Amino acid sequence: MQAQSLTPTVAVIRHLAFEDLGLFKTVLVDRSHRVKTYDAGIDNLAVSIESADLVIVLGGPIGVYEEDRYPFLAIEREALSLRIKQDRPTLGICLGAQLIAAASGAEVYAGNIKEIGWGKLQLTEAGKNSCLAALEEIPVLHWHGDTFNLPDGATLLAGNDNYPHQAFSLGRNILGLQFHPEIDISHIEQWLIGHCFEMNAAEIDPVALRHRSHEVQGVVEPAARQLLEVWLEQLSEPAAS
Repeated sequence: MQAQSLTPTVAVIRHLAFEDLGLFKTVLVDRSHRVKTYDAGIDNLAVSIESADLVIVLGGPIGVYEEDRYPFLAIEREALSLRIKQDRPTLGICLGAQLIAAASGAEVYAGNIKEIGWGKLQLTEAGKNSCLAALEEIPVLHWHGDTFNLPDGATLLAGNDNYPHQAFSLGRNILGLQFHPEIDISHIEQWLIGHCFEMNAAEIDPVALRHRSHEVQGVVEPAARQLLEVWLEQLSEPAAS
C-alpha cells in the first residue's frame, strides 16, 4: 500500500448489490483500512478509482464488451488503465478481472461454456509462489461465461480445464481473479436467487450448489482470507532492487 497513507483508503466498485465484498471486508477493516463501496452506473467511478489507495473491482452479470449498453464500463476501463500504468494497487474479481485485462489492452470475449460451481484451480509455478498458494487443492467458486486473453507482460497464476486464464498478476500491485474467493457462503442464497435465470439456462441445480457451498465452507473461507492477507502484505513490501 502507498507509504504515505497511514489509514489506507479502499474503493470497492460494485456492479450488483449482492455481489459485494463479502469475506474480504472483514480482512480490510481488521487491518484498519477505510472501505467505501461505489455503485457502477450511479456513483462517480472515475474519481473513486483515481483517488483510492487500493481499488477492488467486483463481479457482475454483464460483459466488458457491452459498453454500448452500459456506458459506465468505458469509464471503469479508462480509469483502471491509468491506475495500471501508474502501478497502483488494484484487485479485480470476475468482471473486475476482465476489466483489468481490457484496460491492459487484452481482448475479453464470450467463452465456450458457462462455468458455475465449485472447482479446484491448477496453479502455475508462479501461482504456487504467490498469494494463490493458499488456494492449492482448495475449491473456489466459478460463476462466469466470459474469458480473456492474458495481457502483455502479465504473469499467469492459475487456470483450469475449462479456461486456461483464471488468475494473473501485473507486477506486484495488480491482481486479476476470474473466480470468487470473496464470497461469504452464509449469503449464498442471495446468489441462488439473484442468478436464478442464468442458473436455469445453464441447467445448474440450486439445491446441489447450495449443498456443496455449505459443504466446503469450512476450508474455503480461511483460505480466501489468507489469500487477501498475503497479497496485502506484499503490497507494503519494498520492491526488490
